[in-house]
Amino acid sequence: MAKSHCFSFTASRNWFLKYSFSNSGLKSSTTDLGNGTTIHCWIPKTHKEKKPSLVLIHGIGANAMWQWSEFIKPLSSRFNLYVPDLLFFGESYTSRPERTESFQAECVMRTMEGYGVKKMDVVGLSYGGFVGYSMAVQFPEVVEKLVLVCCGVCFEEKDMENGMFQAKSVDETVSILLPQSPEKLRELVKLSFYKPIKNLPSCFLNDFIDVMCTVNHQERKELIETLHYNRKLSDLPKVTQPTLIIWGEYDQIFPLELAHRLKRHLSENAELVIIKDAGHAINMEKPKELFKQLKSFLLDSCPHTKRNSNGNSHKLD
Repeated sequence: MAKSHCFSFTASRNWFLKYSFSNSGLKSSTTDLGNGTTIHCWIPKTHKEKKPSLVLIHGIGANAMWQWSEFIKPLSSRFNLYVPDLLFFGESYTSRPERTESFQAECVMRTMEGYGVKKMDVVGLSYGGFVGYSMAVQFPEVVEKLVLVCCGVCFEEKDMENGMFQAKSVDETVSILLPQSPEKLRELVKLSFYKPIKNLPSCFLNDFIDVMCTVNHQERKELIETLHYNRKLSDLPKVTQPTLIIWGEYDQIFPLELAHRLKRHLSENAELVIIKDAGHAINMEKPKELFKQLKSFLLDSCPHTKRNSNGNSHKLD
């Protein structure tokens, strides 16, 4: 029996979020980078030279609108805000074979260049942090500050073999992060939230999967596989920009151990803030606290001053 498309909560929320982004001073824009590659991005309707520019990069799971919706209005009043969809999410796509975070970073940066953005701060959420980190490494003269939110960029391939993660294999990771059944989506919700929503109806979950999780499934699977393959901390360059690391105390996707590992890797160049009573989905569980940390680091501190040089981390209620 064919699925009914009379009403889709997910599609309806997509429509509402488009209206909300537009109402916050952003407009939808698509850039053709050539070679079969296009990047969709929400950009300011009017770029104001006196405002700093900020790029928000989403993670795996949904498009940029769903993951950053709570932050658009307060941030757009303070920044020239750019919110791209990464390749294979939203309206962004490439026919090229590259699946690395470095290629994603190159595409985002080329898109920003096309908009005339010469300096920017970058905030990356989960997988988006891998891309943001690569942008900071590849383009140090452009990226001024970096925020990594629950981003396990310092994990190693052997961590999975050593039992760090809930999933025991890359295939199992893919089945959870790219759920194709209500049962797997419930598992993802359980792993992502400190206090997960219970008793989610299957009709809602099937609708979300149909709209969000079936398109470009193979390509997204390859993104995850590429992320894991032969990954070693010794190969991870150290970014030179002031960096804020934000982590949920009870993150089960990227355990807190990885936050401390990343802090040690970056040493005095980074500050670590741990959000209490939060899981991986800080953007949804603790949006006010996350915004507070973003504002403090990006606006209230001096642009080129390294914070927390004593190497301490903070745990916040």
